[in-house]
Amino acid sequence: MTRPDKPGQLINWFVCTLCVPRVRKLWSSRRPRTRRNLLLGTACAIYLGFLVSQVGRASLRHRRAAEKGPHQSRDTAEAPFPEIPLDGTLAPPESQGNGTTLLPNVVYITLRSKRSKPANIRGTVKPKRRKKYAVAFPAAGREALVRPSLQPQEGARAADVEAPAYIQGENLAKVGERPWRLIKGPGVRGGGSDFQLPKARESNIRIYSESAPSWLSKEDIRRMRLLADGAVAGLQPVSPKSRARLLVLEGNTAGSVPGCGPRPCGLVKQPLDMSEVFAFHLDRILGLNRTLPSVSRKSEFIQDGRPCPVILWDSSLSPTSNETHSSVKLTWGTYQQLLKQKCWQNGRVPKPEWGCTDVHHHEWSKMALFDFLLQIYNRLDTNCCGFRPRKEDACVQNGLRPKCDDQDSVALAHIIQRKNDPRHLVFIDNKGFFDRSEDNLNFKLLKGIKEFPESAVSVLKSQHLRQKLLQSLFLDKVYWESQGGRQGIEKLIDVIEQRAKILLTYINAHGAKVLPMNE
Repeated sequence: MTRPDKPGQLINWFVCTLCVPRVRKLWSSRRPRTRRNLLLGTACAIYLGFLVSQVGRASLRHRRAAEKGPHQSRDTAEAPFPEIPLDGTLAPPESQGNGTTLLPNVVYITLRSKRSKPANIRGTVKPKRRKKYAVAFPAAGREALVRPSLQPQEGARAADVEAPAYIQGENLAKVGERPWRLIKGPGVRGGGSDFQLPKARESNIRIYSESAPSWLSKEDIRRMRLLADGAVAGLQPVSPKSRARLLVLEGNTAGSVPGCGPRPCGLVKQPLDMSEVFAFHLDRILGLNRTLPSVSRKSEFIQDGRPCPVILWDSSLSPTSNETHSSVKLTWGTYQQLLKQKCWQNGRVPKPEWGCTDVHHHEWSKMALFDFLLQIYNRLDTNCCGFRPRKEDACVQNGLRPKCDDQDSVALAHIIQRKNDPRHLVFIDNKGFFDRSEDNLNFKLLKGIKEFPESAVSVLKSQHLRQKLLQSLFLDKVYWESQGGRQGIEKLIDVIEQRAKILLTYINAHGAKVLPMNE
């Protein structure tokens, strides 16, 4: 007898092989017939119930197969479950020979594709700007051309807010050499009533915060923007015999400048004098406020397009001599005597025999500190007697180095005041040198100085000089890029920081006083 494979046959086989011999044994035994009949009836009842359950399952399965159809039940029994396509396409119906169409027996589904993320994810979320639209004036007609303003902007951030409509147009046209954008205002129907407005020109003075650094005044920012972004009206020589050039800008000033007229001017210097821009920012950070606003600018008709410093031309400066370019005639010996007399300090009027000038005593301390940090020698040490000069230095080129034997008779240069303010100095020609080694610094610049300005010394001690210089120099885009970006600026700041440490050591070693100098 073979062993069955299906579950129902297995149970029947089990009952026949195990129960039947036992029933026969009980039947032939000598036990009472009543107990034997009871066991036999129980076994038959169990077997009958099993048969009834098998018959019910079989009938239910056949009933479901009849409802689905004979063809489908045969396919599902013989063929595996077909693959469901996920691309959303529906297979064409199959045609039979008798002309009827066989409907597909597979349910096709379509999966919703996930939303793809944008390819470019912005690292900075910019605030949503309120749209501004152009307003049509009746006298201007349906189309109007508006020239860009030549006035310096108050800030890069303010410029973006003031002219967002310039960057909302999609079409760009050019009128002459100036770019223009087409924009639409509210209620405009079609392109016939579009206004052509100028594209907002990016300023070379970058201010991305709510306000400029605290050490720069609003007037400083205004003048920096004028020098960096002002429209050029011409280029004029400073004097018939001078090679220096004045950059004449469009606009009006209070007074008249020779060569410029009523327009503002900027003195254009050589590209090698870029340290003038650094000197201006350092002066403002130290709280001295003695230099003229300076920016770096490049143009096709200035130095062949190379970046060069442009310093504001101030008509209020006192006239100077042609030899020393100073409004105050002083020699080194006389200068040392003035430091001892402390002219005009604490409101004290100097005596005639002291030989004092109109310059306040504290001005010399500010100038000496400023010149030492930048190693500017052309004011107090024109003959380069306090350090070892190089062949490129002006004192060597002019043959002034051998005159160091009689230093007391050497004249000071670039000592300038304003006409209406003779008590204070104005620092001009502030070309600094960052390549002076620590063992070749000019300490002659500090000779005779017994007091130093508290505002400047506090900045040097605060360890915030680097941070402030980076913030301030970043405003001048052309200068920042001309020095190699942040990496190049950091190298210049390294030099100034090291000299600041040396200066602080010098102040402590010589017992110099640190005083507030707000006069």
